[in-house]
Amino acid sequence: MEKPLYNSKIIETYIKLVKNKYSYIDVSELLNSAGMETYEVADQGHWFTQEQVDRFYYRLVQLTGNEEIAREAGRYAASPDALGIMRQFILGIVGPATTFEIINKIMSNFTRSSTCQSKIISSNKVEIVVTPYEGMEEKPFQCENRLGLFEAIVLRFGFDLPHVEHTECLFKGGKSCRYIISWEKPVSVYLKKCGIGVTVFLAIFLMSLLFLNRLELLVNLFPLFMSIAFVFAYIVAKNELKELKASLNNTNDSTDSLLEQINSNYNNALMINEIGQALGRYSNRDEILSNVIRTMEKRLEYDRGLILLANTEINRLILYDGYGYSAEQRDQYYSMSFNLDRPQSKGVFNICFREQRPILVNDINDIIGNLSPKSMEFAKKIGSHSFICCPILCEGKSIGILTVDNVKTKKPLVQSDISLLMGIASFLGISLRNAELIEAKIRQFNSVLKVLAASIDARDSLTAGHSEMVTEYSVGICKELNLSPDDCETIRVAALLHDYGKIGVPDAILKKPGLLSKEEYAIVKTHASKTREILSQINFEGIYCKVPEIAGAHHEKLDGSGYPNGLMGHEVPLGSKIIAVADYFEAITAKRHYREPMYLEDAFQSLFEESGKKFDKRIVEAFLSYYSKTYEYVPLNADELASFSERRRTRISARVPVTFRVNGRSFIGNSEDLSMKGVFIASDEDVPEGHPVELSITIPDTSTVIEANGRIAWVNSGQSRKTTMSAGFGVELLECKDMAERFLEAFLNRCIGGDCPQEC
Repeated sequence: MEKPLYNSKIIETYIKLVKNKYSYIDVSELLNSAGMETYEVADQGHWFTQEQVDRFYYRLVQLTGNEEIAREAGRYAASPDALGIMRQFILGIVGPATTFEIINKIMSNFTRSSTCQSKIISSNKVEIVVTPYEGMEEKPFQCENRLGLFEAIVLRFGFDLPHVEHTECLFKGGKSCRYIISWEKPVSVYLKKCGIGVTVFLAIFLMSLLFLNRLELLVNLFPLFMSIAFVFAYIVAKNELKELKASLNNTNDSTDSLLEQINSNYNNALMINEIGQALGRYSNRDEILSNVIRTMEKRLEYDRGLILLANTEINRLILYDGYGYSAEQRDQYYSMSFNLDRPQSKGVFNICFREQRPILVNDINDIIGNLSPKSMEFAKKIGSHSFICCPILCEGKSIGILTVDNVKTKKPLVQSDISLLMGIASFLGISLRNAELIEAKIRQFNSVLKVLAASIDARDSLTAGHSEMVTEYSVGICKELNLSPDDCETIRVAALLHDYGKIGVPDAILKKPGLLSKEEYAIVKTHASKTREILSQINFEGIYCKVPEIAGAHHEKLDGSGYPNGLMGHEVPLGSKIIAVADYFEAITAKRHYREPMYLEDAFQSLFEESGKKFDKRIVEAFLSYYSKTYEYVPLNADELASFSERRRTRISARVPVTFRVNGRSFIGNSEDLSMKGVFIASDEDVPEGHPVELSITIPDTSTVIEANGRIAWVNSGQSRKTTMSAGFGVELLECKDMAERFLEAFLNRCIGGDCPQEC
C-alpha cells in the first residue's frame, strides 16, 4: 500500500483557489477523480499519497488549462481566504526571516517526502535547500508549488512579492532544489535608520553650538530639535507597533484554533479512557451500551447519537440506546423498520451495515437524490443536517450501527471524526461479543447447576423442584436485605446446590414413608458435610469461592443445635442463615412421604417460633416481606401483619389471551396473572425492558376487549428473577383506554369473589 505523504492542507489551498477563481469547476468531480473525499480534505490530520496528488493536479490542469496553477496555489496561501492554512505554522513570528529559520518544522506539517534546510544570509535574504528522502520521487509541479508557498510566507507579512532564485533543481539534474529568496526590508527598518541618522546629526549640531559658546542659539533650537527627534521616534514606533499588531492578531487566531484542538483532543482522550473503563467494568450488553452512549454524550460535541443492533435473525436493526432525541423522534425510530434483508435498499444504515464501511454526510441535501421516498421522509422528520454512520463489527461480521449527527450547522465533519467513531465502534463490537460469550458461559454454568440440583431432586417426585424453590426464596431474601449483586449470586448458587450431598444417601432412607430411625437420621445428616466435600472439589473462583462453605452450613442453627459442626450465632455464614430459612419453609409447605404440607398460617407460625432461636430474626422478617409481596399473602394475625410490607395491589391468577404490540410489531401471548396495576404475559418473544407496549386483553365469557398502554417493567429470561414462572415479561399498566379500567376492575372483583371463568 502506497504511503501517504502530503497533508490535506495542500489540497485545501487548491480547492479554495478553485472556488474563488475557477468557480465553474465541479469540486466533487475533481476530488472523485483523485480518489479523495471532501471530509478528508477538511481534516487537517489527513494525508494523501503521491498518486492521489498527481491525479488531482493533472485533472485540475486539464479543467483549468493553467499549467502554472501549482505555483498560483502555493502563493494563494497568503490570501485572506486561505490565511488559516498558514497561520498556525507562523504563530507569533514577527517576520519572514524568523519564519524561514524554522522552515523545516513548518514544511514537515505539509509533506513527508523531503527535508528542508535553511540558512540566513541577511535580514532580508535566505537560502533554502529541499532534499527528497531516499526512495521518494516528487514531480515538477510540487517544486513550483513550493516556490509559491515561499512567496506566500513573505507576502503574509505585508511585503511585496519576493525575488526567488532557483539555482539548483531536482528536475534539471540537481540533487536538491535550492532557492535563494530575498525581499525588500520593511518601512520601519528604513524609518529607524533615518531616525537614528537625524538624531545623531542633531546631537552633533547641538554639541557644536555648545563648543562655539552659542548658548542663546542653542537654547532656541534645542526644543525644535527635540521635537523633530520625537516625531521620528513616534513614526518608527507606530510602524513597528502596526507590524507587531498584525503578528499578534495572527497569534490570537492561531491560539484560539489550537486551544480548540487541544480541548477536543483532551475530551477525546477522556472519552476513550472512560469508554475503556466502562467496557472493562461491565459484561452485560445493556450496561455496556448505556455507558458508551452516556460517555459519548458527555465528551463528544455531536448533537445526537444512536446505537442500533441487528436482531437475532439479522434481518432488521433495532434501536437500543441514544441521546439528544426527543420522545417523538425516538418513536420515529421505533416505528421505522430498518430492514437488512433487502440488498437493493438505498438506506444509509443498510449500506453501512451491508458494506461494512463508514458513511459521512455533511449536508443531508447532498444525498436526497440517492434515498428512497420513505428514507427521505424519515430524514426530514428527525431533522438531521449532517451525520456519520459507522458499522459495529465483530469477527468480520456486522452486528450493528453507531451513528452521530448534528441538527444545526457546525464545523464540517472530517476524516478524524470517522476514525474516532470507528475506534469506538470497534471497541464496542469486541465488548458486545465478549458480553455474549460471558452470557453464554453464565447460561451454561447455570444449566449445569440446575442439572446437578435436579439430579438430586429427581430421585423423588415429591422433592422435585425443591432446590429451585429454595433458590428463589433465598434470592428474594437477599434482595429484601439489599445485599450486593455478588453476594446474591453467591448465595443463589449455594442454594441451588445445598442438597447435593444427598447423592450419598440411599433411596430407601430418602423415600421412607414413616419416621426415620436415629441411625437413618444420622445418615441423612451427613449430606451437609458431603455437600461441602463434593463442592470443594469444584474449582469455584472469584465470588463463588465461598459456595462450598455456605452450602455445607445450611443446617447450622443460631443456638448451636444444627449440624454438621454445631456452629453458633456469627459463626454461621450469612448465606447459610438465609438458605436455612428458605429450606425450612419450602420443606414444611411441601408434601413429603411421611406427612402432608403445612398450611401457610401454620408454616409462618412455626417460622416465627424459631425466629431468634434457630433462625435469624432479621432474615425471617425479610422472607415474610418478600413472600407477601411476591405471592400476595396476607397473614390473619394482626401482630404478624405489622412485619409485612404494605399490600399495594390485588393480583389474581388469570390465563386470558393478550395481543401486544412492541416496536411496531404485534404478538400473541397469554397472561398468567393480572391486576389493576399490571399483567404478566407468558411469551417467548425477545422484548426490550423499559419499552412502551400496547395491549389488547380479551375478557373470557364476554366480547369485551380491554385496550391499554403500558411499559415493560421486567423480563423473565436468562438468569430469571422468578424461576417458577414461565418465560415472559411483566407489564406495568399506565393507561386504560375508554371504559377499559372499569371493565378490568369488574372482572378482577368477579374473580376475587370466586366467580372466575373456567378459561382462567
